[in-house]
Amino acid sequence: MDTRDPMAEHRPCTARNETPLQRADRNFVELLQELRVTQTGVQILFAFLLSLAFTSRFEDLDTVQCVTYVITLLLAVLAAALFTAPAALHRSLFQQGAKPRIVQVSSRLATIGLSVLVFAFSGSVLLVVDVTTGRAGGIAAGAATFLVCVGLWGLLPRLVRRAGLRKEADATGETAEEGPDQGDVKVPALLRRTVRQPSGLRGAAAHREASARHR
Repeated sequence: MDTRDPMAEHRPCTARNETPLQRADRNFVELLQELRVTQTGVQILFAFLLSLAFTSRFEDLDTVQCVTYVITLLLAVLAAALFTAPAALHRSLFQQGAKPRIVQVSSRLATIGLSVLVFAFSGSVLLVVDVTTGRAGGIAAGAATFLVCVGLWGLLPRLVRRAGLRKEADATGETAEEGPDQGDVKVPALLRRTVRQPSGLRGAAAHREASARHR
């Protein structure tokens, strides 16, 4: 027998007073906005790579450059497929009550797509610089592109997340230390001045202060 509450999906459970379904809808909309930004870069890269095959200098590429071109082109196609998969997934499971699961799978697809796009960008820069300046310059430029993408897309979010967790932990510790002054009600430090205590709590706090003075 299913013991789950059938109304659980419709009850607010987040800081924004959202139900689980409302939160899933919002997360999916935000995810689609992110994918629109990345899709623009993928489309430009894909169009550039396709046009290279029809230029006059394409026949002058050596074996390494041709292999780099083919691999980069396939990576761009794979990235485009990963970024468009959430839309296809949503269309296939539309109105089937699977929105939270769609959001989870789509988020993973987007993460994999960004990882693939890092190599596609690096390969494109490697190919172009290799053709224009030489093999050593191409390798250096490709490696630099790879490091920049990893830093901005991978390391920077981790640092921001860690800073947020540290700030939240500091605020929690400050609240725990100052909580007894608010009648044993823990209120965040930033909101303490804006929260009005119930009369019973104010009376208890005043009684404790008076007792402390008599001592």
